Amino acid sequence: MKLFTAVCALSLFSLSSILAVETRTEITRTTTPAEDAKPNSSAVPDVYAIDGKFERVVILRFKYDTDLLGGMERMVKEQKIRNAVILSAVGSLRGYHFHTVSNRTLPSKNIFVKDPEAPADLVSMNGYVIDGVLHAHITMANPDRAFGGHLESGTTVFTFAIVTLGVLAEGADLRHADDKNYR
Repeated sequence: MKLFTAVCALSLFSLSSILAVETRTEITRTTTPAEDAKPNSSAVPDVYAIDGKFERVVILRFKYDTDLLGGMERMVKEQKIRNAVILSAVGSLRGYHFHTVSNRTLPSKNIFVKDPEAPADLVSMNGYVIDGVLHAHITMANPDRAFGGHLESGTTVFTFAIVTLGVLAEGADLRHADDKNYR
């Protein structure tokens, strides 16, 4: 009987491993061939500084089964956050969806990684809110590895998640911060 129970448990574990499979999809992010072929301009500095001060700090708390990106987008709108720095995040996830860059030449390509059934710890998050638009990167971990990239819809909260935003006062100009064509 013990042997039968062990075989059944192993079979169920193997079946669940087969059914919950991480998917990967590559997408090319072309603006236009002319934009992608555009050389660097001497009018755009190699690096520049953006001054700003925190106006306030907003802490977002997410409950079980909430979409992390959707909840953040809703709160950014509700809290009237125009520009902010994502300072930190912790929690646990029921599943994830993110993308990472997959090449070194323009046009850029991204690999979208999704597993709605894979639990992971939310180890950290950083990024920006630029003119009301989120650009969030997450780091997750499971017992085997740490991994992550650009947060996508479909990353759902398990026990809870907390995200801290440093909201910038008016005057911080982030409009070119994540613009790949400003070069």
